[in-house]
Amino acid sequence: MAPMPIRKLPLLLINQIAAGEVIERPASVVKELVENSLDAHGTQIDIQIEEGGRQLIRISDNGTGIPEDELPLAIDAHATSKLQTVDQLEAINTMGFRGEAIASIASISRLRITSKATLNGIACESGAMLEVHGGQIQPITPAACAPGTTLEVRDIFFNTPARLKFMRAASTEFGHISSIISQIAMVQPQVGFTLTHNGRKTLDVSPDSSHRRRCIQLLGKELDDAMLEFEHVDPPTENASPNSPPPPRLWGLAGMPAVARATTKFQYVFINGRPIKDRSLNHAIKEAYRGLIPHDKHPMAILCIEIDPTTVDVNVHPTKSQVRFREPSRMHGLILHSLRQCLLANDLTPQASLGGFNRAGAMTGGGIAGSGTSGGAGKISFSRSGGSSSSSGTSPSAFVQHFREMDAAQKGFIYQQIKEALPPVPPAPPEATQGLLPQNAAQTTDPSNPEASNGPPSELPGGPGAWELAQRNSPGGAPALPILQQYNILQVHNSYLVTQDDQGILIIDHHALHERVMFEQLRNRILGQNKNLESQRLLMPATMPASPGRLDLAEQLGPLFERIGIEAQPIGKESLAIHAFPTLLFDRKVDPITFMEELLDEAEDGKVDLTNPNLDEAVLHKVLDMMACKAAVKGGDAMTQAELAALLAKRDEIERSSNCPHGRPTSLRLSLADLEKQFMRT
Repeated sequence: MAPMPIRKLPLLLINQIAAGEVIERPASVVKELVENSLDAHGTQIDIQIEEGGRQLIRISDNGTGIPEDELPLAIDAHATSKLQTVDQLEAINTMGFRGEAIASIASISRLRITSKATLNGIACESGAMLEVHGGQIQPITPAACAPGTTLEVRDIFFNTPARLKFMRAASTEFGHISSIISQIAMVQPQVGFTLTHNGRKTLDVSPDSSHRRRCIQLLGKELDDAMLEFEHVDPPTENASPNSPPPPRLWGLAGMPAVARATTKFQYVFINGRPIKDRSLNHAIKEAYRGLIPHDKHPMAILCIEIDPTTVDVNVHPTKSQVRFREPSRMHGLILHSLRQCLLANDLTPQASLGGFNRAGAMTGGGIAGSGTSGGAGKISFSRSGGSSSSSGTSPSAFVQHFREMDAAQKGFIYQQIKEALPPVPPAPPEATQGLLPQNAAQTTDPSNPEASNGPPSELPGGPGAWELAQRNSPGGAPALPILQQYNILQVHNSYLVTQDDQGILIIDHHALHERVMFEQLRNRILGQNKNLESQRLLMPATMPASPGRLDLAEQLGPLFERIGIEAQPIGKESLAIHAFPTLLFDRKVDPITFMEELLDEAEDGKVDLTNPNLDEAVLHKVLDMMACKAAVKGGDAMTQAELAALLAKRDEIERSSNCPHGRPTSLRLSLADLEKQFMRT
């Protein structure tokens, strides 16, 4: 085939090629035109859609409008009022700037522009209308209209049948449009929006001075209590000069761990009012919640970042959905630090909702707020901690579910039991507490409990040295009253603890809470104190079969083994000998071979990063999580009052005590208001 001569492409073909990059589907048209309305300073934007945008897209605003003599330029390629010089390209402060959108839309649809301009605050006497049918420009005609601009896009892709074939069902296309409008409205609270599909209004938000109110209005009022508001201003860098760009500012809403979702769909990131997608920033969000949510869940978050336009390049993608930062690591750190501070500053204990009663008196609903879980029926029995418990046809994990399904009379009986079990305890006289203080074993902790022996018990949840966790000293150094006097604890099925706080009743999974306590202690020693974990040398090495690949993997894990107190060496070509094991795991009777096999499995699956030589928090998290889980008390393990008090004391001291390292909640709270409602006390 002979080569074709070089020719200049026709204008219509140029615009249709551009449309292929900019106009992916009807939602792309809506996005581009709404952004133009925002750049025109519109404070009310109305969007009307028919058949998912295939038949009609109409965008009306009350902005500054387009003068009649500029209407032909509005549909010309690369004609814009937003950009004139190269310097402006390096500091984009408008939503649009390329001048491609309307020209591209006009080439693949039947377009009508009706506009009345406002010049120096005074509206023109009349408006004007311009129509373009598949690139064919019609004469401009006068039009009676309100100040602002209305663009009607009909029969999208009518002259590009190949593109039309890829259109989805009307409901699908409208779903994309609705998502786009919701995102834009979320970050523009000063602008009112309406969205109508086939004559039915699906969105109607008025201008609002409160950013939070606008976001909650769009997300759903049921999430109001689950979204934590925060603000952060990044401090100037050390080498900042008076002419340096101002530091980034961040406003956001961080979702409670209990409302984490299965996808990242509910993570919204905006840069200078522009919705963007950025893997690095999404990673920072996920990292901030590490240990608070399960690994297969993603947090809800809204992040609105204001940054100097010269420090971000928005001209890297035709749809403007991606950006490039001058200092990407700084932006990652800004989000990670801000979210972490927000989460640490708030009580993340999820509310356990008991649901309501229907007319028949049966329970309706229930579960953790925002999770949509519900329970089943059954019976429960209580026992004081340290004693035994019995149940009839029930399992230890069913406590909360049983309680949800009880009728009012049963609940009243249980409520009275809990109320009687949790009265304020008066301070004990000093002579009654001597045996609870460090290095003083003169008296028995609890004469009625044989498990609480004289002096510090040797088998507290934290292992050796954990007894000190149950003590607090006053600022002057004198021993304070023991933690035991601060808690009234009910143990249920040797798995759950019931206690009280200022807001209501706390139900605690003692395994999950102890796992978090152990994890934080391990993390503090390795990362905070930069010390290796204590190691216990085995009298006889524990040997396990290992393939050559696993032996090589164990060699690569050498630096990690050293940090966590493991000494392992190959024996021959198919065996691995464990000579030393972490003292913590050894004391908790964890089998070295089983633990090592699980650790090597995780490394083979890529869950332990062997390429990171620094062994930072992200690398160690998985391993320390495994260790904490193995060392923690298990469901069904009876604990003394002293042990329970020590555990609850640490709950008030450690970070992220609301969730175990896997992300499961350690505690649920039944608020006093909810209890009063359920028992019809209001």
